[in-house]
Amino acid sequence: MPSFLDRENTIAEPGFSRWLVPPAALAVHMCIGEVYGFSVFNVPLTRIIGITQSVKGQDWTIPQVGWIYSTALIVLGLSAFVLGKWVERVGPRRTMFTSACCFCGGLVIASFGVAWHNFLVVWLGYGLVGGIGLGLGYIAPVSTLVKWFPDRPGMATGMAIMGFGGGALVGAPFGVELMNHFKSATSVGVQEAFLMMAACYFVMMNIGTTFVRVPAAGWVPEGYVPPAHAKKLVTTSNVTADEAIKVPQFWLLWAVLCLNVSAGIGILGQASLMCQDMFGVTAAVGAGFAGLLSIFNMAGRFVWSSLSDYTGRKAIYCVYFILGAVLYCLIPFTQRINSVAVFVAVTAVIISMYGGGFATVPAYLRDLFGTMQVGAIHGRLITAWSMAAVVGPQTINYISAYQKEHGVPKSEAYNMTMYIMAGLLLLGLLCNLLIKAVDPKHNFQAAPQGGNA
Repeated sequence: MPSFLDRENTIAEPGFSRWLVPPAALAVHMCIGEVYGFSVFNVPLTRIIGITQSVKGQDWTIPQVGWIYSTALIVLGLSAFVLGKWVERVGPRRTMFTSACCFCGGLVIASFGVAWHNFLVVWLGYGLVGGIGLGLGYIAPVSTLVKWFPDRPGMATGMAIMGFGGGALVGAPFGVELMNHFKSATSVGVQEAFLMMAACYFVMMNIGTTFVRVPAAGWVPEGYVPPAHAKKLVTTSNVTADEAIKVPQFWLLWAVLCLNVSAGIGILGQASLMCQDMFGVTAAVGAGFAGLLSIFNMAGRFVWSSLSDYTGRKAIYCVYFILGAVLYCLIPFTQRINSVAVFVAVTAVIISMYGGGFATVPAYLRDLFGTMQVGAIHGRLITAWSMAAVVGPQTINYISAYQKEHGVPKSEAYNMTMYIMAGLLLLGLLCNLLIKAVDPKHNFQAAPQGGNA
């Protein structure tokens, strides 16, 4: 008996509005995007025993807790790589439901780990099981939207990935409010917050699961005429996921994403501290600056990726890399003139392009490899994100710490890293310029039907 979750039961009926699919995608991405707000749990997780302060030798440390977050992002990339073809085979509804079970189930497991003060259980729940939910929930809505919007793939992927970037704007204050509500003389409120978030996110994600649809074979938007011939860097054919990783275009685009993300995530992860060290502002102002960057990160995912529908994907990445490199080189200048306003403006544009790079890459993949297995190919590509999550923050952390330890004033300790980030972007520009259309010999050829028995 066919299941509600089966792919054939998600094929849209005639007259179905494709504009119902973006809200379904956002429902999932806004929930799993909570991972970007995990930092609100960092300090409370180091006070499970001491409640008001950390007990040395008994409570966990900040570096230990940091591994929960890092593991979740690493597993996101790895699970998307391994399960990408399964996502294409079973369809978005089953995948999104599985994502909800893993992500929310991971929160439940983590809550038990907090109650038992067992770090391994928390790591297993949020980092490993929850990370699988992140990977599945990230790629399924994106590949579905690409198929619904062949006329505006950049805008479509921007709508979904904007939700992931903005998940912390909801998830972080939600987590704080829940902890404040549940905390007591014997609890910091994390265990109860994880359970409540699991319940709320499970309902929200499955609302998206219910409404998601895939277009019927051969469907095109009203008034849209698919091009008869491939345009430059926009194919009308398809390449399988297994074949895609054999061509240089895949690995050039892998490097493009890795280098763009490495530069942006380095600032995003240290935004508050950078602002305090460079300009001597208060922690509250630094936190406000970090929140502002989150808004630009979210907005950039929609604005830049939508713009790429008009400029082309290769051109928009050239803008990300050239303009980004110039702006990184300007950051030390903003410190020298002691202008917080110019610093905020420069970094806001940088982070908007960081978000734009995330949102544009699925459309770039669609242009190069077609839509047939774009979700699986995207899953393999975002292992670049896992690499960047290590390269970017660690580069800034270690070099700035080295500078401070060797007598460089805190206000100037980040200058060298900004020039290094600019260098990474220029290297990304070179990779982007080398991308050409995929050789037709790699295109998928359907097996001939019929023939003699």
